[in-house]
Formats: sequence, C-alpha cells, structure tokens
Amino acid sequence: MQGALADEVAKADETAFLGVRESVLGQHWCGPDATLERMSDALAQDTGLPAPVCAVLARIGVAPAEARDYLAPSLRALLPDPRGLRDMERAAARLVSAVGGRERIAIFADYDVDGGASAALLIDWLRGLGREATLYVPDRVAEGYGPNAPAMAALAREHGLILCVDCGTLAHEPIAAAVGADVLVLDHHLGGEDLPPAHAVVNPNRQDESGDLGHLCAAGVVFLLLVEANRQRRAAGEDTPDLMALLDLVALATVADVAPLIGVNRAFVRQGLRVMARRARPGLRALADAARLDAAPSAHHLGFVLGPRVNAGGRLGRADLGARLLATADPAEAAALADRLEALNAERREVEARVRAEALAQAEARGFDAPLVWAAGEGWHPGVIGIVAARLKEAANRPAIVIALDGDEGKGSGRSVSGVDLGAAVQRLEREGLLLRGGGHRMAAGLTVARSGLAAAMDRLGVLLARQGSGDGQPARLRLDGVLMPGAVTPELVAQLEEAGPYGAACPAPRFAFPDMRIRSARRIGETHLRLRFDDGQSAALEAVAFGAFEGPLGPRLQAAEGCRAHLAGRIEINNWQGRQTVQLRLEDAAFGGC
Repeated sequence: MQGALADEVAKADETAFLGVRESVLGQHWCGPDATLERMSDALAQDTGLPAPVCAVLARIGVAPAEARDYLAPSLRALLPDPRGLRDMERAAARLVSAVGGRERIAIFADYDVDGGASAALLIDWLRGLGREATLYVPDRVAEGYGPNAPAMAALAREHGLILCVDCGTLAHEPIAAAVGADVLVLDHHLGGEDLPPAHAVVNPNRQDESGDLGHLCAAGVVFLLLVEANRQRRAAGEDTPDLMALLDLVALATVADVAPLIGVNRAFVRQGLRVMARRARPGLRALADAARLDAAPSAHHLGFVLGPRVNAGGRLGRADLGARLLATADPAEAAALADRLEALNAERREVEARVRAEALAQAEARGFDAPLVWAAGEGWHPGVIGIVAARLKEAANRPAIVIALDGDEGKGSGRSVSGVDLGAAVQRLEREGLLLRGGGHRMAAGLTVARSGLAAAMDRLGVLLARQGSGDGQPARLRLDGVLMPGAVTPELVAQLEEAGPYGAACPAPRFAFPDMRIRSARRIGETHLRLRFDDGQSAALEAVAFGAFEGPLGPRLQAAEGCRAHLAGRIEINNWQGRQTVQLRLEDAAFGGC
C-alpha cells in the first residue's frame, strides 16, 4: 500500500504553496496536492487524530487502517528473518563456533559512528558471554578507509576470526592477506561483481541480494547477525545475551549514518531512543553529559549532537576513541573518553570552518549550476572533507565532492541529494579507470584520485550524475505539510507529531507554514543565530529560533522586518531551557509580500 501512495506523493502538485515561488532563501515552497488532502481528511475521519498529524501520515503514505500500527512500530512485527540475507547462517555459525572454541577474535571497524557502534555491539555481546575481543580501527590519514593488507595480516597471526564491520565488501587483497584466519564481512556499502575471499560476506547491498534490506546500516546488519547467533545458541541449549539493551547503539548508528528511517529502521530508532533514555550505557551517558544534553535524546540529538562527537576521534584524533567510548563498561573511562572527544569536536569545528570557507569560495567560482559541485585543496584535513561536502551539497542543492590533495593523490568525500545515487556513479568511475579507488552508497561516497586525473574524473562524474537528473535547473524546494496558526501549537500537538516519527532520511520531519504573521521582534543571539517572536493578531505570540540565520540572508532580512508581515516556515518543537518546557518554531525559511 505504501509504495503506491509514495508514487502519489512523488506526483505532488508543484504549484507554489502560499504563492511562494522564491523565498528569502531562494526556495520554491510546495504543499500537499488535492490527493494528499483527501488522504489526510480520510485519516482524520477514521482515526480522530489532529489534522496536522494526519497531513504528515498522508505524506508518508500511511493508510487509515495502518495508522495505529505505524504510530507504534513494533520490533517484533518489523524485524526481518536474518536468514533472508545471504551468508548470514554461515557467518553466525562461525561466530558461535569461535565463542565456543574460545578462539581469539578481532574486530576491524570503520572509524565513523556506524563502524564504532557496530564494533561496540559485538564487544558487548561477547562480553555477555565472558569473552573479549581485539578492536582495530585504522587511522584515517595513515591507513585510509577499510581493511589494509598489513593490518589484516598482523591480526591473522594472532586471531582465528576477524570480523570486518562497516567495511570490507571491496577489500579483496587485504582479506586475502589474512592468512590463517577466517574473515566475516558485515557491511552495507555497495558490492562489486565479485566478492572478497572471506568466510562470509553479509551485506544487503551485495549484487546478488534483493535489496529489500538495503536501507540497513552496518550496525543493523550486525544486530541481525547477533539475532541469528542467539537463535543458534538457544537451539544448542546455550545462554544468550540480551539484545534489546543493545538497541541504543543501533539507533545511534542508523541516524548518524543517514540510513532511511523506513521499515525496521523506524523500530530500531524508536526502541533505541527508549533504551538510551535510561542512561544505562556509560559511554553514551558521559557523552550526553559532556554535550550538556539535559533532556531525553531525540533522533535530532543522535544525528547532530552525539554522532558528531563520536566521529570526532576518527576525524582528528585517535580513530578508536569513539568505538572505545561506546563499548566501555567503566564510568571513569567513559568520562575521560567523552571529555577527550568533546575537545576534539571543538577542534574539528575550527578546522572545518577554515576548509569550508576555502571550498565554498572555490565551488562558487566554478559555479553552482552544474550537476556536480566540487572543490579540491592542498593540505585540507581529510577528517573534515565529508562534513564540508555536506555543506556544499546544502548550499547548491547538488551532489558535492570535496578532495584533500596530498602529493600525487587526492582523497575525496562526497554527499548526494535525494534521487541521485552517488555511490553507484563513483563505483562506475573506478571501473572506468578514472579513480584509484572508490565506493560508498546512495547518499555518500569516498574516493581516491590521481592529482593529474582530477579534472577529468570530476567532469565524467558530472556527466554520470546529470544522467540521473542532477542539475536539472529546478530551484530548491521546501516541502510543507500544511499551514498552522500560533494558537494551534501546543505541547500535545508536538508530542503527537513525534509519535509519527522518528524523522530523518527518507522520512523528513514535518514542516508547516505560518501564513501572514506579524513579526513582533527579531534579534541576533550569539554570532549567527536569530530569535524571533510573531503572532497572527488573534492569539498569543509564538517564539521562533533560526540557527545560523546570519550565515546567509535569512537573519538580516528578518531582523530588518520588525512590524512587517511575512510567511514563516519550519518545524515546531519543544524548547527545554532551565527546567522549563515551551513550544517554539525552528524557523527555516521566510517569504515576504511587502510590509
């Protein structure tokens, strides 16, 4: 049912919502079409839910009969049978055998949140069985992404089993170098035509998979492995660790890796947030305290507060800090690691700001109207180029690549936009010989390119992305779920909208327009943020905040508009401040028809 409804959403009427064809931020506002409005009305009639909630459910593609189950996603109902993935039973059996035989086990993990969380899942599970594992996380600068032959050979000399998590699908030579050990690959990146010589390769994005579970991140794949391992142990009359307590790690990785929040991923995140709210994991508790997170975490906090801090170790410091933090059972060690990551995250922001300014100037000079936006610079830190690529993507509404040049090579990181498969294009570029290495998934990719072939590679990548529709000349669109008035925004409505979440990739957060509002006050807070009060002349004023508004035209335009009327757009949320909870608008755009 949802697939057909999603097609209706894709055909939404592109007529400018509230007449806004070009907002302050240059966006074309789009609202629900007549079909979605009818679906929303039907949901309201059948469920009794508030109209804004029904508008969101209709946009997602939830039919009236499915609404109650959708609002309460059950892991039991949504969890797929792990054995539906190729090599899963074989991989789980090998892990169970290694535990029973007391073999030495090593975990080779990627240096990002997904890799760290995947490693922590395995470490936690093994610890529940009285076993420990060796953790190996490669250095981003010295070793690069994924398994390398020297490290794998060294691990194989001391271990009987090596698990490669969030990496390994394309690592043929490094896995072949692990002589004397069995290797399990637990990954989600796009696979090639041939698989590496591992004992098992569990990856929903292998070319011989159906793709039904292609939305899983690596931590989701690892969790399914542990489900199957527990099943095999129970069948043999053995103890099994509690897996529900591990869902905080799966939730963190799912959101931080920008995995689509559909299917079982919704249940992972919903259940994982509940586990996280108990503050039982020392590492996440310490990280939340270091970040001064004084409320129960939301999906937003996973992606924008906790995730970047876990990543900070892999970007600028010791690559294994994030995984060690997530896996530790020692509160004192957790506090020390969290403090170190907090300091590295502050340093990361400074480095990122410098690289971003240079990359943005270069990309603007090259032009934002091409199918691909890219920049390359000498001495740019490889640890921040992915974040900068995301900023370029947001600025241009195009796929973006940022490359750090060093010697004869450049290491690049890319981010894509909805509907454009960047990972597949990068892999094709490697097959054509224009890249030294390349891989990734739909929304993100990494590559290594010879300096001499940089321009040719970027030109060709632009051509491949254009064939997918990138750079079609259409302005950025802000999709809105309807209109709200200040008097309708209550804590109860915010809570009901949250029940339709979590929101993230493939399931954007609800956004509403507040039409013809009077701006009562607008003032700068800090260096770049804006706080605003507005009303409709009939109800109490509503507070709004626009983070980073003075980094672009939104802040200055609104600050100069006190007393004027404007359409405002954004997300409604609860603001927690000094023990008080109030509703506010997270302002994202505005449009004026004159004062």
